[in-house]
Amino acid sequence: MPTAIITTDDLREFKMELLDDIKNLLAKQEASGNIKKYLKSSEVMDLLQVSPGTLQNLRINGTLPYTKVGGIIYYDAAEIQKVMDANRVQHGLNL
Repeated sequence: MPTAIITTDDLREFKMELLDDIKNLLAKQEASGNIKKYLKSSEVMDLLQVSPGTLQNLRINGTLPYTKVGGIIYYDAAEIQKVMDANRVQHGLNL
């Protein structure tokens, strides 16, 4: 079984691709008017296309703010958009 080495640059690139995908999904939902104010964990996992463990890590490390009410975790859709905007990286291409 071949072994692949993952570098920090690979992880950084993955993060940026994931954030771009999230932003695009949010923009599509916002444009169609289907976005809700608060999303449950399962909806955020579908939206971001991440696993439960990844979503938990995003909560634990403070990347995604959340509210817990009666054992159910809710995420503010506008806050998710703010996180996407705050983490946007512009790569300067000097042509």
